Amino acid sequence: MCCGALLRTAVRSCTPKRFVVVASRFSDLPPFSDGSDVAEALTAAACRLHETSSPDSTLDTAVRLAVDLVPGADHAGISVIERDNRRRTLAWTDEVVRAAEDGGPAAGERPYWHRLWTAPVAEVEDSEGDGGEGALSDLGLRSVLSLRLRADRRRLTVLTAYARKPRAFDEAALRVGRLFTAHVGIALDSATVREQLTEAMRTRDLIGQATGILMERLDIDAAGAFDSLVRASQRENVKLRDLARRIVDAHDKP
Repeated sequence: MCCGALLRTAVRSCTPKRFVVVASRFSDLPPFSDGSDVAEALTAAACRLHETSSPDSTLDTAVRLAVDLVPGADHAGISVIERDNRRRTLAWTDEVVRAAEDGGPAAGERPYWHRLWTAPVAEVEDSEGDGGEGALSDLGLRSVLSLRLRADRRRLTVLTAYARKPRAFDEAALRVGRLFTAHVGIALDSATVREQLTEAMRTRDLIGQATGILMERLDIDAAGAFDSLVRASQRENVKLRDLARRIVDAHDKP
């Protein structure tokens, strides 16, 4: 099996981890009200995000911070959206978010998040008035502000803020939301790399074999081969050890 086919196989076997968190306040964050220092609040949030120890805890912290930082937000979630518009929730502040995000639209429907494939933001001003969003209204969610965190040809990772009031998100919420998601994306990438490098230390023999195979196949040095392996793992959302094992197993087969 070639490396490209191997990566595609690895991606198909990958399922995002699910977990639930309870919404809470961060008492040490600067007050966030009219006239407050937005930069100071975002800096404190960025520090909190970079203190997390894993991608899962980064997502956990991000959804709670979103409720505190985005003006008008009552709930928040982070999810992965597939090309067929199926949606899987990775982190949520309470069960109403999970109910709003899990599953997929009915056949032929194009939900609000479909717009995220071509735009960085998708909004629902009032779910009682927007066509096709009655399910949100039934859950008591009237406003939605959904922002891209990551994007590739097959999937999107998005952070979504929800409000119980209609037209809850104004220009200030949009501006803060976009700045905050930039911080979340950087922190998530950093946590992912740290986790991969830690795992690489634990499985260095397997990683070494895979690196050697890539050196031979791609005619590159050890540093370039390892960097290629890490980037492929991150891009395809596959654990480094699993990707290395597949490369080694494919190489050993006749």
